[in-house]
Amino acid sequence: MPGLFQQIQAGKLWDFHGGIHPPGRKEQTNQKPIAVLPIPDRLYLPLRQHIGVAGQLLVRVGERVLKGQQLTSAENSMAVPVHAPTSGTVLSITPHTSPHPSALPELTLVLEPDGLDEWRQREPLNFLTCDNMTLLSRIQDSGIAGMGGAGFPTHIKAGLTQPVDYLIINAVECEPYISADDLLMQEAATTIVKGIDILCRLLNPKAVLIGIEDDKPIAAAAMMAACSQREHYYVRLVPTKYPSGGEKQLIQLLTNKEVPNGRRPADIGIVMQNVGTAFAIAQAVLDDHPLLSRIVTVAGDTLNQPQNVLALLGTPVSALLDACGFQSQPQQRVIMGGPMMGFTLPDLSVPVVKTTNCILAPTAQELPAASTEMDCIRCSACADACPASLLPQQLLWYSKAKDSDKLQEYNLADCIECGACAYVCPSEIPLVQYYRVAKADIREQQREALKAEQAKARFETRNARLEQEKQERLQRNQQLAAARQQQQLASGANTAVADALARIKAKQAQAAPAEERSKEQILAERELKKQQAREHQQQKAEQQKAQQQATEQHSEPTEQTATTATTNSKAAAVAAAIARAQAKKAAQAAEQDATEQQLTPAPNTEKSPQAEVSTEADPRKAAIAAAIARAKAKQQAQTEHETGAVPATASTANKPAAGSDVVTAAEDPRKAAVAAALARAKAKKQANAEATEQTAASTPVTPEPDAVVTEDPRKAAITAALARAKARKQADSENS
Repeated sequence: MPGLFQQIQAGKLWDFHGGIHPPGRKEQTNQKPIAVLPIPDRLYLPLRQHIGVAGQLLVRVGERVLKGQQLTSAENSMAVPVHAPTSGTVLSITPHTSPHPSALPELTLVLEPDGLDEWRQREPLNFLTCDNMTLLSRIQDSGIAGMGGAGFPTHIKAGLTQPVDYLIINAVECEPYISADDLLMQEAATTIVKGIDILCRLLNPKAVLIGIEDDKPIAAAAMMAACSQREHYYVRLVPTKYPSGGEKQLIQLLTNKEVPNGRRPADIGIVMQNVGTAFAIAQAVLDDHPLLSRIVTVAGDTLNQPQNVLALLGTPVSALLDACGFQSQPQQRVIMGGPMMGFTLPDLSVPVVKTTNCILAPTAQELPAASTEMDCIRCSACADACPASLLPQQLLWYSKAKDSDKLQEYNLADCIECGACAYVCPSEIPLVQYYRVAKADIREQQREALKAEQAKARFETRNARLEQEKQERLQRNQQLAAARQQQQLASGANTAVADALARIKAKQAQAAPAEERSKEQILAERELKKQQAREHQQQKAEQQKAQQQATEQHSEPTEQTATTATTNSKAAAVAAAIARAQAKKAAQAAEQDATEQQLTPAPNTEKSPQAEVSTEADPRKAAIAAAIARAKAKQQAQTEHETGAVPATASTANKPAAGSDVVTAAEDPRKAAVAAALARAKAKKQANAEATEQTAASTPVTPEPDAVVTEDPRKAAITAALARAKARKQADSENS
């Protein structure tokens, strides 16, 4: 069985899954020569016209530039510069509507042509004698990016270092209406082949495969004629089917190889370039002609002269339409790109860029607008038509749900946005638009995740740097300290420190034997200390005992004197109480007599109710009289104590039991207090009994002379406490 290369040489072709056959409608423009568009009044040049990043501006507002002069620089591998399509003056650098489905404004340089079309100095190269780096630098500096629609920087693809088996030139141009590559091959096949030669010099492939659809017989014949002198250049006519011009689909058609999911064609040894890109490479290397213009198909039934035009980059779409006789209609739509993958422009000031290959101005009957979206009926027509063998129905559901994980699981990234699924959908669901929005969301999430990773890496790098600086600083300080110590040792300035260290070591050496003493010695020392403490406590107790005995001997006479004083004070208190009772009885009797005289009723009259008023004495007056009596008794007791005589009443009242006429030992003060309390209680009990008898009498009677008036218990207690306190004070003064 012949190998793959033998089958390719034999002209065998393969097929890919899915695909559709929409009407081509290329006959409007593929039979007419390329027209050169006049220089417009204004050129709008976006600073980024490719996949990648924009370059840095090299010009200022008001500066005059020449044709082919760089307006931006390529400081990044993913950047390609923008050049002045003609000579003129930079009017402004301001945001302008971008040629993108989002129509978001992008930074744009506005150039006013001067009509001179004056070139800068050019330096052509001989690619046969140049090295690869020079060729790649010329391709990048000329601003060449993929012109098939993707806009990937060409110098990156052309600068691969890994082996390349096949270089595929994509000239299929399968989308309806578009015929720009067809006309380019018809009129510049030789230049295209020279560009292929330069790519072969850079990539050194085994074979070159040029794929052209079989509906372009003139272009295919021109390319075959131009390649007739090249070995391993094969022109292959592929069946007309959309989207056979897709990168992965054309690879499968020509080589029967499938690009793995998430991989690139270079990973399987294949590089693909557009036929327009090859033409631009030849111009850049051989003529030092940067990418300043491109062929654009302008078609649609609203145009009087639909044709392919060579337009300068930055030309407004309105200028292209006017050159082709545009007649606007109500609700007119203008589409940039083909009817399958293009998008409607928000206004006609959008400029032509490096990836623009078609401008459509159809009528409403020619290309009807999308109708109202309806529910999916699960007919699976979209899955049958998908050239990437995806499941558009599931991708639609997950796109609406914004489930990025499921979208990645179902390989949304493999979608080429060809529009075949939306073309065959009976429910008029704009599937491609949903997929574009979902892809944009996923890219934004990935961008945010990348920013987070970069921030984390910067944070960790900073922490590592700070730690390293800390260690270096610590090491530097240690080195400085060691140097100072050596310097001090050399100068003898550290003698004091050395002496101190020596003393510390000597003390430690002396303390070491003490620490090594035996356990028995330590216990013996503890017992000795305990014995000394016990002897000290015993001596202290003996001293306290001797002092106590001396105090007791000295206090015996004092206690006897105190006992006598206490007895005298008790007798005085009893005498005072008797005197108070007698005074109270006399006062009550006198008051009762006065009351009876005042209340005696008149003759022959009834007795007044006031006669029944109790004749009880006023308690306040009785208290005053008792206080006076107590004061007199107290004064008499003090006088008697000073003279040493004891009243007969007191002696009789406080006479001790038989055989106790002389007190032989000192009385306890607490016992004396108890005896006084008992005496007060007896007196109080007797007073209460007498008061009860007086209250029980129905008629007031004159109190007995010997009756005792009831005293307030609290006052009696206070009086007794005062007497005891004074007795103690007097006894203390006598002892001293």
